[in-house]
Amino acid sequence: MTKTIYLANVTTQNDANEILVAVRNMFSPELKVYLIASQDAISISSYPEEIGRIEAFIHELDRPRKLYRLTYTVAVSENGKNIGTQHYSLVASDGNRSTMKEGDKIPVATGSFSTDNAASQTQFTYLDVGMSFDATVISMANGVSLKSKVEQSSIGSTNTIAGVTEPVVRQSVLEGSSIATLGKPLMLGSIDIPNSTRHLDIDVMVEQIK
Repeated sequence: MTKTIYLANVTTQNDANEILVAVRNMFSPELKVYLIASQDAISISSYPEEIGRIEAFIHELDRPRKLYRLTYTVAVSENGKNIGTQHYSLVASDGNRSTMKEGDKIPVATGSFSTDNAASQTQFTYLDVGMSFDATVISMANGVSLKSKVEQSSIGSTNTIAGVTEPVVRQSVLEGSSIATLGKPLMLGSIDIPNSTRHLDIDVMVEQIK
């Protein structure tokens, strides 16, 4: 008997491959099983009584991933007094990477060229300036494992290099892994801003939404 079972909740090729390998390892070596990646489906050929058990096993593995809301709080203080607090939220699924950026793209000259028949042309690249978040959440028995990178950047003074005025980008980066308890804020780190009396505190709260 041959049957095709469609996977409803896989989000990557790797998810489907893991289910395929599990089926091959858990059932008879005589089982014929194939992954149709373009259809998110697995075709199996076996005895009728075995088909039902394999289908139940696949549906047990093909579960929707948990969803989490990550709320980052960035607080800036000066001389011990809070001068600004911002909140940023994004949704991440279990085991998958999520990113978010907020800010501007600043043009920076990278070179110039000219030809005999054309005026000089200047080449530019663009720098992302503002807030940037990169997070991966993995479910655990008593919370979640969180790998995150928080980056804050801004334009400072300018420098002239080889006759070209270039902006100076100020940057604060906090990157690491931690264990978070659902529903409770977790302090990721604190940064003293160089050449100023300002201080930066960053925390995150993880909440399961599905």
